[in-house]
Amino acid sequence: MELQLFLNQIKEGSPPLQSGSNRHLSMAGCVSLAASQVEGRQVVQEETENLSSGVVEVIADLGVQFSNLTTAEEVSISDIDQQLKGLHNKILNWEPEKSLISDLVRDVDVVLELKEVLGLLHSSSDNEKHNELLIFAESILQIGMARVEDEFVELLAYCYQPLEPGNTSFHSAEDESMDFSSSSFGEETIDSRPNSDVAREPNNVGIATIQHGLISDIVSIANLMSRSNYNKECCQAYVMSRKCALEECLSSLQIEKLSIEEVLKMEWKVLSCMIRRWNRAMYTFVRICVARERQLCDLVFGQLPNSVKQSCFLDIAKSSVLQLLSIVMAIAISPPDPQKLFETLNTFEALKDLLVDMEQFFPEDDGSNVLTECHEVVMRLKESVRRTLEEFKYKIQSNISSTAFAGGGVHHLTKYVMNYIKALSAYSETLNLILEGPHEKEHILSECSRQSSSPLAWHLKLVTAILEENLDHRSQLYQDGSLKNIFMMNNIFYMVDKVKGSDLRSLLGDDWIRARIWKFQMHAREYERTSWSSVISLLREEGICKHNSSSPSVSVLKERFRGFNLAFEEVYKAQTAWIVPNEELREDLRIALSAHLIQAYRTFEGRYATHLDGDRNRERYLKYTPNDLEELLLDLFEGSPKSLQSQRRR
Repeated sequence: MELQLFLNQIKEGSPPLQSGSNRHLSMAGCVSLAASQVEGRQVVQEETENLSSGVVEVIADLGVQFSNLTTAEEVSISDIDQQLKGLHNKILNWEPEKSLISDLVRDVDVVLELKEVLGLLHSSSDNEKHNELLIFAESILQIGMARVEDEFVELLAYCYQPLEPGNTSFHSAEDESMDFSSSSFGEETIDSRPNSDVAREPNNVGIATIQHGLISDIVSIANLMSRSNYNKECCQAYVMSRKCALEECLSSLQIEKLSIEEVLKMEWKVLSCMIRRWNRAMYTFVRICVARERQLCDLVFGQLPNSVKQSCFLDIAKSSVLQLLSIVMAIAISPPDPQKLFETLNTFEALKDLLVDMEQFFPEDDGSNVLTECHEVVMRLKESVRRTLEEFKYKIQSNISSTAFAGGGVHHLTKYVMNYIKALSAYSETLNLILEGPHEKEHILSECSRQSSSPLAWHLKLVTAILEENLDHRSQLYQDGSLKNIFMMNNIFYMVDKVKGSDLRSLLGDDWIRARIWKFQMHAREYERTSWSSVISLLREEGICKHNSSSPSVSVLKERFRGFNLAFEEVYKAQTAWIVPNEELREDLRIALSAHLIQAYRTFEGRYATHLDGDRNRERYLKYTPNDLEELLLDLFEGSPKSLQSQRRR
């Protein structure tokens, strides 16, 4: 503004000079010129004659009257006094409901300029009055600054639309994740997978919500306070207001203030819900709340040095960001527990995604140590994941029992482990990053080349090997060798089925699948041999005919049929209580049994049944037809024990 330019010229101690077609403002009538400075007065007179109409209006508004420059009289002190009193009254009676903030800012700005004029004027007639006016101008300025500071804080509270719960929806839901609690090692689990799709971006409620109509007033107040040497008060008011707003963001995102000790003492059910909230809230908090504070600082303090802007921003954001990081640090340093791994991985992914934002907001040279703390937390999370994977292997190894698993079905441990590693496969990229490096000194699986496998694949193959070893130990608890094979067949088939139908296939590979298919098929064949070979042996041809005769011995036939009936009924009674949960596998077993047992019985009965015709106890020996046996085989492996001892089939 022209008046400010004039003040600057006076401060420089030289008369204003003409520059090209645009002449600098001269208010030489406000300066007492010594009689010896004749040449200077002539220049001032020339400049006064060329004052623009705009400058004349400014001077008129201030009530400054020019006297004859040849006499070098000062601006009337009484006119400045009158102007200050008018401004004092306007500032005291300014009401935000009736007047614009820009009016208040302009009036306070005029007081500041008048104070500067008084400070530069050298009154020759009334020094006492001059000093009184200086004190009066300063008091008005203080009142005005208090008023504009109040409005500054008020405007800052409304410059952004507050976050509402409805504005921050995410793709994932808290209740969708599978329960991998440690108790699941010994209890039934549900075939499911945890939700690893943490929302990477919040809804569109971001920086666009800035209230631009308020920003111009906020900036004008900040600039005024800066010109008035109220920088400290301005920054303090700004930080206090925006820090509260940022803390309200955390509150609206349901993030509590908790110490590391408090987090470590929380029950897992409560903590897991809090972690899921944290994972979703972190994106909103950093990419909306913190980002807009950075933007607002740049807008409000655009004319100030970067150090001032960064200092205000740090004072606002540092404590809230460190509060969030402390929660993560508590998760990272807690004892390793497999049930916590997926939430830890989600947290790691969230924080890793936000590192770029953190580096932008909190550069290493800002002295805040926020970025250093962030990198430290990421490193601790990596260590936590590694320790948890080792704990997971240990829990599988140490999960032992002295009692055989009833029915020979798929053990809960098998379900737990396979569902667990299936869920881990969704984090392949993250886990390979975390596990990258020298592998632990453990035995190398014969089918796994560590050089050709990814770090995660190597770990998962080791997990499945540990599981198979555990299952083999459990199978030794069965007294019945056939049930032992059913147990191993069921569990290995379940493992293969889980791998074939998921991302585990690309990690474990087709060679792993083929090797396990061979294993469960081997156990199926071994089951058939141990269960039915003795039964089928009763239908052999050897020993049927009498010595040196081609005719079958009726007594031998009776013994064979009776022995077959008893053997079949015994197997039937036992194996109807056994279970093969997979329908396809169960049907394959029945087909294989039908091809061997039923075909052998059909042939034996067709050849020798007529030799028992006429025997009054014929039905005692020929209790079952081939069709009867085929129907009875359908009862096997259903987990519902049945008996044929009292039943008559013919």
